[in-house]
Amino acid sequence: MREFAMIKPNAVRRGIVGEVISKLEKKGLKIIGMKLLKMTSSQSKELYKEHVGKDFYEKLIEFSLSGPVVALVIEGPRAIEITRHIVGKTDPLKAMPGSIRGTYGLSVRKNVIHASDSEKNAERELKIFFDENELLNYELDYENDL
Repeated sequence: MREFAMIKPNAVRRGIVGEVISKLEKKGLKIIGMKLLKMTSSQSKELYKEHVGKDFYEKLIEFSLSGPVVALVIEGPRAIEITRHIVGKTDPLKAMPGSIRGTYGLSVRKNVIHASDSEKNAERELKIFFDENELLNYELDYENDL
């Protein structure tokens, strides 16, 4: 199963990209695609199209365009469920201690990382940033033991 996640501009500016990725990798998830990029307006609007018309939409688009992001495609058994568990609840005060948002999040709106909430959304969202030929197929050393 594949999951799309994006480390947001505030996390890049804070220099915690490696720590965020490390939490995902230490769980056993595999990064099969990764890009450091400055999102375009059309990419941002496509990524967050489900929020059109909500009071926070314009600020969300503005924030996502405020600096570089790291787009990730993550693979593994139950990748979406596991990634979302590691990421934690949107509100960092309600996120579990040790989760990415529980550890690094400072606010609901600028919450360090985005993660897709379903297989359908993961596939849609990763296509905004990646072509299929940019995703790598490889085995982690311990995958044969699973």
